Amino acid sequence: MCLAVPGRIERIDMRFNGMVRMAKVIFGGISKEASLEMVPHAKEGDYVLVHVGVAISVVNEEEAQKTFTYLKETGEFDELLPENYDAPPSVLAGSALYSKN
Repeated sequence: MCLAVPGRIERIDMRFNGMVRMAKVIFGGISKEASLEMVPHAKEGDYVLVHVGVAISVVNEEEAQKTFTYLKETGEFDELLPENYDAPPSVLAGSALYSKN
């Protein structure tokens, strides 16, 4: 199944000679890079839905939390974790979903 996963933009950088906006996005303690080309108005601190490395929509924090909770409840979040991922229990429980530290 293909999913768009919610995450919080931590940092935005310009890549490829300043042609592409890329973001470091936090997903429940996991950070990944995502293109912001489809959401040019996205800024640091915003929540985005990311599908195959591309942010496809900006969502509010409440919607991001609902989606993440659903993924946890259905077991879909575990499929997104890297093999042998050893997160702190608070991350796996979802309480540190989008830590701003």
